[in-house]
Amino acid sequence: MPTSLGRVATDAAPRYAKQLASHFGGKIPTEETRDGGHRLTFQQTDVLLEPADDHLLIRVTAPDASSLTAIENVVGSHLERFGRRNELTVVWEQS
Repeated sequence: MPTSLGRVATDAAPRYAKQLASHFGGKIPTEETRDGGHRLTFQQTDVLLEPADDHLLIRVTAPDASSLTAIENVVGSHLERFGRRNELTVVWEQS
């Protein structure tokens, strides 16, 4: 399964992870992880939000490359919109 890792430099990673989970929570299944992150499930695509002190990691696992790209765009654009005052930018790396 294709995977990608997005990194966003921010000192408010827990807040942005919670905001994304809350935003999507009415539309898709979400759950809080033990370490304070959040898991979002878009059909067969899994998104794990992992907050750290100075960044937010976004791990995406999808059934195919087109689904991976679509979810990167959805999650990334929402996060960048939420953080536009702080000029947040998601940098994606596919593996």
